[in-house]
Amino acid sequence: MAQRISAAESLKQTLQQRKRTIRIIGYSAEYAADFARLNYQWIEQYFRVEAEDRAALDYPEAYAVEPGGEIFFLLMETEVVGTVAMVPKAYDDAGEVSRFELAKMAVDPKQQGQGLGKQLLAHAIEYAKNFGAAQVVLSTNNILSPAMAVYRGAGFIEQPAAKDERYERSNTFMVLELT
Repeated sequence: MAQRISAAESLKQTLQQRKRTIRIIGYSAEYAADFARLNYQWIEQYFRVEAEDRAALDYPEAYAVEPGGEIFFLLMETEVVGTVAMVPKAYDDAGEVSRFELAKMAVDPKQQGQGLGKQLLAHAIEYAKNFGAAQVVLSTNNILSPAMAVYRGAGFIEQPAAKDERYERSNTFMVLELT
């Protein structure tokens, strides 16, 4: 009986969380610490923090915003529970961004499994499309199975023999063609 009460209580909490207001906003310096916190958490859990991580997470504006990209925050009520960066990586002849890197995507471990990562990813892809970009690329590690499933579900295709030299942990490179 105790397990049924526990399961019912768990379901009740899940339903209450879903009723909470969820919104995705663009970069605001007031959330920079959340960008770092959420990303350092997963990196330290699975890997080791590398120089490129520190550059991105300690200086998010210089990393993504100043070059013409964006960092998105997923808020549940007023709490940041997810984040992702869109970093310009290539430009067309007119100087417009033609390729974005999807980078530093993270969802608070307590909120995972609710589709929040999918919402963040869809928002980031829509941003790239609205920008007129032809591609979104990402670098990851295949031990991150849930993330890999989300990327594949959005249409990202693994590229053989591609390696991101910025990260020792990178063993998978993926591309989403937008055109």
